[in-house]
Amino acid sequence: MKITYLGHASLHIEFEETNIIVDPFISGNSLASAINISDLKADYILVTHAHQDHILDVEQIAKSNNATVVANYEVANHFGEKGIDVFAMNHGGTYKTETFSAKYVNAIHTSSFPDGSYGGQPGGFVVTSKSGKSIYIAGDTALTFDMKLIPLQTTLDLAIFPIGDTFTMGVDDAIIASDFVECDTILGYHYDSFPPIQIDKEEAKQKFANRHKELLLLEIGKSIEL
Repeated sequence: MKITYLGHASLHIEFEETNIIVDPFISGNSLASAINISDLKADYILVTHAHQDHILDVEQIAKSNNATVVANYEVANHFGEKGIDVFAMNHGGTYKTETFSAKYVNAIHTSSFPDGSYGGQPGGFVVTSKSGKSIYIAGDTALTFDMKLIPLQTTLDLAIFPIGDTFTMGVDDAIIASDFVECDTILGYHYDSFPPIQIDKEEAKQKFANRHKELLLLEIGKSIEL
């Protein structure tokens, strides 16, 4: 499983000839100016919630790739009305294909479309590939005890947490979250995109290291493999 950081909370996940884009906010992110969304491959687009910094490029990427958008009921309906193939779900539900499954799990946040209309309840995804690799994409969330439910069903190879604070949990809460999900390898996202969520990256890494955990902070466009 190859995971590429596309900036902010956007990811490209590739495995077994399957391409997944998560929460594409690229064209509106000046830090991701080197990423050309026309070059991105996507069979599926996972959307955690309706905020603009998570859905901005969904329509263009979906239509150019004939991709399926997997999201909560309200977000899925929004894109379905635009002629995009969608799969609508809600918390506790699992989307299954021949190469992976994606379970929609709880997140503590808000969710509205750019025009202020209701975007359903926010969530995260536990993605498991056919080969058995599992990752938790937390989405925008505060620390929540619901995270403790995840390791009861899934052994994670990687947890992807927002760490920018202000609108989501920060570094200290993300460390506790890593305890809750029983995963010591963390990929940080949702930081540095704009002033309220800028962080001291070296300090953040050291805080995780002090707890015998690894915080990965990828440069935009760079990848890790599991």
